Amino acid sequence: MPNPKKRHSRCKRMQRRSHDALTAPAVSTCPQCGEPKRPHHVCLSCGTYKGRTVIKKEEAV
Repeated sequence: MPNPKKRHSRCKRMQRRSHDALTAPAVSTCPQCGEPKRPHHVCLSCGTYKGRTVIKKEEAV
């Protein structure tokens, strides 16, 4: 098995790890209820997608 001949510097190590950072998930607002939701997904609070009711949500009285 090949082994490294010399030690890599901190700069090279950090350059290699520069693409490992996590990004926050994208969030948009629902046009019907205004709650935050994931883009191109059904709104979990009101159950609509692209202006249509996909999931029937019963209103709490």
